[in-house]
Amino acid sequence: MTSRMPRRRRLYLMRHGSVDYFEPDGTPVNPERVPLNPDGIRQADAAGALFLQSGIRFDRVVVSGLPRTVQTAQRVLSASNQHIELQIEPALEEIRGGRLADIPPDQIEQAFLGAFTSGPDVERHRFINGESIGELLDRALPAFERCCEAPGWQTMLMVLHGGVNRALISTSLAGQRSFFGRMEQQPACINVLEIGTQENVVRAINLAPTQWLQANERYTTMEKLLAQYLVGNQSR
Repeated sequence: MTSRMPRRRRLYLMRHGSVDYFEPDGTPVNPERVPLNPDGIRQADAAGALFLQSGIRFDRVVVSGLPRTVQTAQRVLSASNQHIELQIEPALEEIRGGRLADIPPDQIEQAFLGAFTSGPDVERHRFINGESIGELLDRALPAFERCCEAPGWQTMLMVLHGGVNRALISTSLAGQRSFFGRMEQQPACINVLEIGTQENVVRAINLAPTQWLQANERYTTMEKLLAQYLVGNQSR
């Protein structure tokens, strides 16, 4: 008697490359329009070169539609010598923050760092006084399920965002709706998942193509953004 091996499809889930959310003077840049910076371009190109070297070909490419995901995906495809039309899924846009100007100074640190945590009440946490983790899960998880259930693909690339990726990976790891906020996502990192009919398998997390061992990293993305905001506002 032979056991039947499960059938799974391969998903490469990336975060977009590096961007500048603040001007040098601390002025916020509209996150719906911010493009890749020079580091982000280099990171996306490095990811594409890795896919080319590994002989990985995509059947489907999904982005959130925000410019930083579109630009990253386009550069990945160009560097890996692939020509695929991007499919846009707006429900997979990044968790939406509120207006920084409306946050009292003594609450800024909590607004930046409070959402990406873990615990039983994590879904109530709000990202920069905007959307809650629960609201992010409400829109992102069904959209992710629709993308994964779509026919006609065996290998898919999704280029999304740090908060969204945490939601998708956490739920795949736990086998149920979850959010592990302390799981970091470097710019242009690659996560490797296998999508099954009954369960997903997480094979690799946060592979950063320009610095595999992350030797120079000690701070999270949100800690860096908080520092940029504070430095700019203290200089005014």
